[in-house]
Amino acid sequence: MKSPCVSDIEPGKVATGTFLVQSKDVRQKKTGEPYLSLVLGDRTGDLDAKMWDNVAEVMSTFERDDFVRVKGLLQIYNNRPQFTVHTLKRVEDAAIDPADFFPASERDPGEMLAELREVVRSMKDPHLRALVELFLGDEEVVRRYIRAPAGKFIHHAYLGGLIEHVLSLCKLCQMAASHYPTVDLDLLLAGAVLHDIGKIHELSYERSFGYTSEGQLLGHIAISLRMVEEKLAQLPDFPPRLRTLLEHLILSHHGALEFGSPKVPLFPEALLLHYLDDLDSKMGCMRALVDKDRLVEGDWTSYSPSLERVVLKKGKYLAEAQPEPAPPAADAPAHKVKLPEPSTPSLFGEKLGHALREPK
Repeated sequence: MKSPCVSDIEPGKVATGTFLVQSKDVRQKKTGEPYLSLVLGDRTGDLDAKMWDNVAEVMSTFERDDFVRVKGLLQIYNNRPQFTVHTLKRVEDAAIDPADFFPASERDPGEMLAELREVVRSMKDPHLRALVELFLGDEEVVRRYIRAPAGKFIHHAYLGGLIEHVLSLCKLCQMAASHYPTVDLDLLLAGAVLHDIGKIHELSYERSFGYTSEGQLLGHIAISLRMVEEKLAQLPDFPPRLRTLLEHLILSHHGALEFGSPKVPLFPEALLLHYLDDLDSKMGCMRALVDKDRLVEGDWTSYSPSLERVVLKKGKYLAEAQPEPAPPAADAPAHKVKLPEPSTPSLFGEKLGHALREPK
């Protein structure tokens, strides 16, 4: 692992490191001179960066998705870290290890693929199982499937994110189907595995994440349908009505027309797939928002347009709470309270004491 990583850089200290240029924008100061607004990143996160001086000398020497060696100072500006670049030089691809620069699932891709194969083997419907196995038997599909992110920004936006999301969704499908016995688990699982299969062609993920031209023009839902159609051509005995149900699962999994679904869910498995997919994506989004939040102070993240809210950084919130005094242990000796010294007795006190001492 290279050093330093984005997560290693400390405010107030000069750092020198190699990073991927995720975003590059040439802007103008009030004086008319150019300055650079950059987002630099590696697998541990990304960093807003600005280069104010000597920009004309370097701004044409590199582009977005290039690797650069920079020296600069991390400072806190408006409660956010900002890296001021003092020097910058492009680095050749041959000099870097790509694994250092692209965020990836913490799980092993091969392990996740083996787990997914087990899920598919558990399917009892021979037609649905045969279709999904055609995809998992296609080496090119599998190569992309275990590497692709599930999204560009919103959820599971890292290498291996797609298969990690699908495995999570399969577990949710199994739990939900055990609660709703009339649900067809095999149909639900086939929808879970194939609903986002088109993302392997919709997204580009060789450097920073983006969209392919095909992805921009068609979107992953249309690409997924086309891929399913191509595989079904190899299964002439696949039931036509079962095919229609599976296609509807793919078409409706975004849930609403305004969210990109050509159709809304119209039978139980379609509705369940939509809500479980939405649940898993939003939980992934919340987790990533908290993990990557750039606000230095405070218990809340910055605003998330996708979630339409700020999110509590629960761990930080609880860690900052003042602990209450612990109660004494059961076997601890009783604490003796020291009473105040008696003062000179009053006349009433003397009479009271005398009365209490008299025999009854």
